[in-house]
Amino acid sequence: MRRAVADPARTPKFVARDAVRHPVEELEFFGITPRSTVVEIWPGGGYWTEILAPYLHDRGVYYVAMGAGDGTHVESAFSRFPQAEQQRFDADPARFGRIRRTVLSQGHDDIAPAGSVDMVLTFRNLHNWMKQGDAEEMIAAVHKALKPGGIFCVEDHRARPDAPQDPRALSGYVRQDYAIALIEKAGFALVSHSEIDANPKDTTHWAKGVWTLPPTLALGEQDRARYQAIGEADNFVLKFRKVP
Repeated sequence: MRRAVADPARTPKFVARDAVRHPVEELEFFGITPRSTVVEIWPGGGYWTEILAPYLHDRGVYYVAMGAGDGTHVESAFSRFPQAEQQRFDADPARFGRIRRTVLSQGHDDIAPAGSVDMVLTFRNLHNWMKQGDAEEMIAAVHKALKPGGIFCVEDHRARPDAPQDPRALSGYVRQDYAIALIEKAGFALVSHSEIDANPKDTTHWAKGVWTLPPTLALGEQDRARYQAIGEADNFVLKFRKVP
């Protein structure tokens, strides 16, 4: 895992985020091994793909469940890797040639053969599912793919516990207790949580929601130095087990 993260071929803009995303520590917390069968849901720009695809290449199995790309939902933004990343993946089959692509979207829930997966990972996507109103469907697809006792790993932006949860999470923030209850209702049990991605500087009250902060900086140059000093959002990291 440390070799995969330290690979000099990784994209510099991704490496620059390692200090706040803690890839080695987070994946070790989840318990991934080189022999694991893993699904990553909606990999976005490919930050984790650059690590997971080489790590699982020789002895594991790595699925990426993309959005349907119909342009009507949040998921369409995750329907394909950005062109530059895709070109890099295509040009390096020794590291990325065994990625298996599937689809997770409304009405498309076969992210892997049922009961075949050791671990499903989703990073900062739960709020998107809530916005679309299909969080229960997405979580059910995860449950379907996992083996009995399989692990579901969730990272997302943490809302303050003293404020009501917007059921659509339009600010991009989700209360940790809300996320736990939602996922446990779907047939999972919380195993553990980590504060590896906590940021106490994040008050969560921002004009453009979580996207006010880095890396998006939705307000552009307005108070840019202030938001850069705060850093990326306060994030929870949760590890669940599929209840047989």
